[in-house]
Amino acid sequence: MSGDLLLNKLVVHSFKSIVNQEIPLGLVNVFVGANGSGKSNALEALGVLSAAASGRVDDESLKYRGVRPGVPRLYKSAFSKKLSPHIFFEANAEQTSYAVSLNNPLEKPRPSWRYKTEDLRFGGSSVASRGIKTVKNSEQSIAALKVVELSESDPAAKLMGLLRDYAIYTPNTLVLRGLLTDAQTRDPIGLSGGRLAEAVRELKVAASADNFIEEALDEIREMIDWIEDFDTTSMTDAILSASVSRPRQVLRFRDRYMRPGKNVLTAHDASEGALYVLFCAALVLLPNSPKLAAVDNLDHALNPRLTQRLIRSLCKWVIDNPIPRQLLFTAHNPVVLDGLPLEDERVRLFVVDRNSEGHTVIQRIEITEERRKLHAEKGWPLSRLWIMGHLGGVPNV
Repeated sequence: MSGDLLLNKLVVHSFKSIVNQEIPLGLVNVFVGANGSGKSNALEALGVLSAAASGRVDDESLKYRGVRPGVPRLYKSAFSKKLSPHIFFEANAEQTSYAVSLNNPLEKPRPSWRYKTEDLRFGGSSVASRGIKTVKNSEQSIAALKVVELSESDPAAKLMGLLRDYAIYTPNTLVLRGLLTDAQTRDPIGLSGGRLAEAVRELKVAASADNFIEEALDEIREMIDWIEDFDTTSMTDAILSASVSRPRQVLRFRDRYMRPGKNVLTAHDASEGALYVLFCAALVLLPNSPKLAAVDNLDHALNPRLTQRLIRSLCKWVIDNPIPRQLLFTAHNPVVLDGLPLEDERVRLFVVDRNSEGHTVIQRIEITEERRKLHAEKGWPLSRLWIMGHLGGVPNV
């Protein structure tokens, strides 16, 4: 990877169903596999590491990042073979790394996890570290305190900042419509899709001075083929029922097939697919979005054709973005694979499965000669190769 600091590897030990995995990350990272295989666990492992980098690992810091809070016995791997009592995470970015092991008693757990070991490194040298015998302030990160003393341009500070801003987004249709409040509001958009109208308004403003965002909005208009255009408004009396919750800003769509003057819809009436597309665009295009983010079940509420089209555009918006971005997401719809430009090293597909012992195994899938041959001879897209069992990660039902 070139440009600003981004992750190139995530290491996870003894966390939930993940016993020991190393994940080589690109710019766009797609995790597919059966339900219960451990896809979300991979996203949440990075979320726990993000909380650790922020200085404290407790329920509030985890929920803020979209991680499902749980008691220690749900976080620690509990297979028949005895494993380490600690959970361990490490993130690598070029010559910089941050590693931490955390512990919390299974019986009488504490509100915050204890840091057992911690090591922030750059260029082979330790910037901040603690060992198992370090008891003082065991619930507070030493590395997070050290970073305060570093300049913003320091690679170690950049890595910790990248990790701290990470969050897992799970868009919810009612929140996207503005009918429910987002439990975790973030700038520019909440973890469940709150502030979507405000984020779209920011996109429209940014597009007036940014050709990259302007072209992306043109793609969205083509993608959602029933709309003539979209914007936001605070004047809703004529287009929104008085019984419907009224946020300060409301999304407004113009249907190209309806008569002018009677073709205006709000987020309350528009298709949820349109809302999900705008959510994804806001997340990866707005300058103030996190550089490192994840979306769980990204293909939710999208039909196959729109899914494939969105994935293709999403990869472009991340890869070609002037502001360095890194995205992880899980998916269940096979057509997601057909939108991925896997010939680009920066786009990576991972199949997630459980082995004979129940451990989550995360395997990067590359386009081998055999797979190219199947595609050429039989005309099978990548989605069919997955369904036919040529990639792994297929539900055994």
